[in-house]
Order: sequence, then structure tokens, then C-alpha cells
Amino acid sequence: MDALSRNIRFGADLWSFIQLYRLLRRERPDIVHTHTAKAGLVGRLAAFLARVPIRVHTYHGHVLRGYFGPVKTALFCWIEKALAKTTDRLIMVSAHGREELLAMGIGAPERFLHIPLGLELSRLADLSALRGRFRAALGVPTDALLVGDIARLVPIKGLSDFIRAARLVHEKCPRPVHFAIVGVGELERRLRDLAAREGLSGRLHFAGFWPDVAPVYADIDLCVLSSYNEGLPVAVIESMAAGLPVVATRVGGLPELVDEGVTGYLCQPGDVAQLADRMLAVLSDPARARRMGAAGRARVVPHLCAERLVADMENLYTQLAREKGLWPGGAR
Repeated sequence: MDALSRNIRFGADLWSFIQLYRLLRRERPDIVHTHTAKAGLVGRLAAFLARVPIRVHTYHGHVLRGYFGPVKTALFCWIEKALAKTTDRLIMVSAHGREELLAMGIGAPERFLHIPLGLELSRLADLSALRGRFRAALGVPTDALLVGDIARLVPIKGLSDFIRAARLVHEKCPRPVHFAIVGVGELERRLRDLAAREGLSGRLHFAGFWPDVAPVYADIDLCVLSSYNEGLPVAVIESMAAGLPVVATRVGGLPELVDEGVTGYLCQPGDVAQLADRMLAVLSDPARARRMGAAGRARVVPHLCAERLVADMENLYTQLAREKGLWPGGAR
């Protein structure tokens, strides 16, 4: 659906719904599996009206806390509750997120599953051929430490906290440190102004959008995520698979990824001083950083790989098909 986008656009969204409904009526699939909020609304409604036998939805996080005001949040919560009743299985990529949604009254416990992400991580095993590209693009010296925060430039990502913490790290770290924000978004101008006020001109780099982030992982020394809400963030999984230590906020599924003191550190969202202290603890001890990076890779690669996800989804689809009588030995 080319017209479907993250932002609400009534005309384009209605046209996407009509196109999808027509497609489902024509092709008559057995299963429709949607992901994220907007596609979940359009896709599940179309699948329900087109009488698709099996409907599955995956939450990669949610927008029901920290994104909108109380009225809009209540509306979205009501919509999610209604959609959940039309969905055979609801999947959350983090155990914490599953419990949050159940506490909000979204979905019945027997329909909710926790299935973590599965990513193609083998490409991150050896990044030596890519080293130097990202630093060269930013103009970062090879002898400087480089800290990266890979995120959309929107309020929920807490990037103003990252910038303020970066100033403290810059002042206290015995080695020269540079910082990179990798991503695009509505707050770029405001964040650039904040970085200038914090005295980080020439030290904090706005790298923009990188379609392939492997060169980023090849060159940064520490991955930081300063968010106020998360599901199971891809940037952290990939950073750990690349052998990087992680400092992140204690929100969403991040405590399920970051083993405190083993693969990195967690801090309270909004606590700039604590974020800076955790960053300094990693940057000031190269041996610790290497141990954390190795432990992180050992933690995520076996459990969050694409092969595991494919097996999980195959098992789920087979089970649902049997329940609906669409598989030999099923209910009918």
C-alpha cells in the first residue's frame, strides 16, 4: 500500500483501506498478519470485513503512553480494544509490553503471545571491512571515542537528554569523545540549537538517515538509547550483535535486552546525570567495554536471529490453521 504512511492522512488511509479490502476479497488469503499501529488498524479492519479466516497482529511497541494527550490516547486505546476483539492472536515483541497492554484492557490473555524479534544478524559478525566510513563521513578523528544514538528525532526518543549527557561526558572523559545522532525527524532544528547551546559544536554530529547502518556499528564505541518508551529496539539488538556495549533507559523491553553490568548499563529515563555516568563508566574502561560487547553478542545472536523467528511464526500459523480447520487434523 504505497499511500499508507506513519502519519494520519484520512484520504490516503481510506484509499489504502479500499485497495487492501479489494485485494483480500480477490486473493482470499487464509492469514493476514499486520504490524504496527496504522497498518494494524487498516489491515485488521479490511481483513475482518473481507472475512479472512485468521488475523494476527504484532505490536512492536505502542503509542498509548508518552506520545499523545489524554483525549487522543483514550481514543487510540478504545480503537485497540475494539481491534483486539477481531484478532485471533496478538503478539508483543517484549514481555513487558505484553503486560502493559493487558493491564490497559487490550486483548484477552489467552490471545496474547510474547514472540521477540528475529533479525538477520550474521551480517554484523565481522564489520572490519566497513571501519572508517562513518567516521570519515562525519569528520571524526580515528583516535577519538564515538558514541551513537540511533533514533528518530521525535520527543519520545529523549534526544535532548542524550545531548545534555553528552556535554557532561565531554567535560569529564579523559579521552576526546564525539557523539552522533543517526536519524531524521521533526526535532532536528531544535536539537541542533540545543547542541550549540551546550557547547558541542564540532563534537556532536547529526548524521541523518543511513539506509544501511552497518558502517555506523563498525565505527561507534558505544550505543546509547535515551528513550522514554520502547518496544524491543532494533538498534540495540543490532548494536549488541555487532559486539558493542549499550547504555539505555530502563523502559519497555530494554531490561530484557541489556543485562545490567554484563552487556551494558540501564538508567532512569530523564536522568541526565545518571545517563552520563553510565556512559563514562563504559568509555573510561576499554577492557570492560570489550567484555560487555562480547557478552551482548553472545546474548542476542542465538535468541533474536531470523531463523528463530521463522520457526516461531511457522508454529503459530500451523496451530491457528488447525484451530480453524484449515490444516489436516484441524477442528473441522
